[in-house]
Amino acid sequence: MTSLADRVSRTQHWLRAHPLAFDAALAVAVLICMVTGSFADPHGPHGPTFGTRTPEVRSAVLMVVAAGALVFRRREPMAVLGVTGLVSVVELVAGDPAAPVAMSAVIALYTVASTTDRPTTWRVGLLTMAVLTGAAMSFGSTPWYTQENLGIFAWTGMAAAAGDAVRSRRAFVDAIRERAERAERTREEEAGRRVAEERLRIARDLHDVVAHHIALVNVQAGVAAHVMDKRPDQAKEALAHVREASRSALDELRATVGLLRQSGDPEAPTEPAPGLAVLDQLVATFRQAGLPVEVARADDGVTAPAAVDLAAYRIIQESLTNVQKHAGPEAKAEVSVVRVGSTLEVTVIDNGADGPAPSDGGGHGLIGMRERAAALGGTLTAGPRYGGGFRVQAILPLHARAARAGEDR
Repeated sequence: MTSLADRVSRTQHWLRAHPLAFDAALAVAVLICMVTGSFADPHGPHGPTFGTRTPEVRSAVLMVVAAGALVFRRREPMAVLGVTGLVSVVELVAGDPAAPVAMSAVIALYTVASTTDRPTTWRVGLLTMAVLTGAAMSFGSTPWYTQENLGIFAWTGMAAAAGDAVRSRRAFVDAIRERAERAERTREEEAGRRVAEERLRIARDLHDVVAHHIALVNVQAGVAAHVMDKRPDQAKEALAHVREASRSALDELRATVGLLRQSGDPEAPTEPAPGLAVLDQLVATFRQAGLPVEVARADDGVTAPAAVDLAAYRIIQESLTNVQKHAGPEAKAEVSVVRVGSTLEVTVIDNGADGPAPSDGGGHGLIGMRERAAALGGTLTAGPRYGGGFRVQAILPLHARAARAGEDR
């Protein structure tokens, strides 16, 4: 049974790949049926008889022409229906008794119905039924109500209905397949979008971590180099800060990169992501690096969603890093975290002593901060202050998109 099913499946696949060969075989089969039927006399003395009559040459030629036209039924279905319908009418009018040439018109009508729309099927089907049945009833040698005439009416009607049903089923299957393919494409696009968003988030985290700690290392290394000969104790203290900042950078990098590990890899550190709860520790690192920082908090002890908490921490971290790098050695910074209604306002200002204001060009600090705020549905503004210095302010919502962003993470 398995080998037979395989052979049938291979045959079907070959016929689908070679439709012209299938149509040629169908034309030969229809011709054989028409020729065989032309030898039958349905009006014998004791019922239908076979071999009591012989088709005329004209009928044989018409059967060959009608069957030959079926070879091209897929390429030109309307033209083939017209040819087979005309040949059938000629045989119905001139044949006495007529050969079953109308069989070819039935096949052609089925092809038209299966390849066109329903309104066209109705119009063409009714016209074909009316012409063939009318010709048989009007010009046949038998009474109009005989079964042969009614048979033409029934077969043409069934051909149109069967073709329309096949077309509807094919359209239904195509619609299901197209819907499945579209759903698959949508899933792939959604997966790609989420991957891109995750890559962007990780890139922002890496930038914030590296920029902050490397800036501290740079400052402390410079201090150590400057006082190495005259004040070795202070140089040792600066080098200790370098070591601590380097260790913190490595720990945060390890935690971030650990998110990219595959199953089976060594486990990533399980420390929670930094947030406003460790803001004092962050500020302490800058104070140790020589940047005076004042902190004012009026967030009423609110527990912000994880995404908002991390974004606020990173914005403060990046802002203070920019102050450290750009505002000059005499710069001072002020940080405020205030809850206003359903939003959290984070502000970092400096006096900008002797240093150029940071800009979007040449780096991704301000761009990354704006992206963080926008991803949560908030806003971030940054620019010079009146009278000198620089100001960064972020307004982050505590609910809605912020909460959903935390869930996505």
